[in-house]
Amino acid sequence: MERKMIIQTKLFGEIEVDESKIITFEQGLIGLEHLNRFLLIYDSVKEEKSSITWLQSLEEPAFALPVMNPLAIMSEYDPVVEDELLKSIGSLEPENLILMTALTVPSDLTKMTANLKAPIIIHSESKKGCQLIVENEEYVVRQPIYEILKSLEEGAGE
Repeated sequence: MERKMIIQTKLFGEIEVDESKIITFEQGLIGLEHLNRFLLIYDSVKEEKSSITWLQSLEEPAFALPVMNPLAIMSEYDPVVEDELLKSIGSLEPENLILMTALTVPSDLTKMTANLKAPIIIHSESKKGCQLIVENEEYVVRQPIYEILKSLEEGAGE
């Protein structure tokens, strides 16, 4: 039986949550180690799935981190991470792992960036997640993505 709860959020107002969809980050996110319980919120206003999703904190209503699949930004994205660091979230079959990158969205949208150096990895079955710093030197903390997102939107509109 699904157990529901109501949470307050700053961006989305009051929303009903299925408790089975709560994602636990035992170590928190980098710089936000005190936040451990999150929910992925998709933009339901758009008919098609938006490329940007929100990682909403259940402990801090004002904190919602925009995230997206890094493969949409860089199709050859292949982070190098020690398997040992991922064992805490569950089995490592690729089909169970959801890979995301945090976005920084300043008031000037043309300066929007993605953090390819520290991906967020969520295990779809265990509902556990972690954020790691990858060993790849070519990935940066602030990868410009405005033009990439603009071309994705134009491609979706055709």
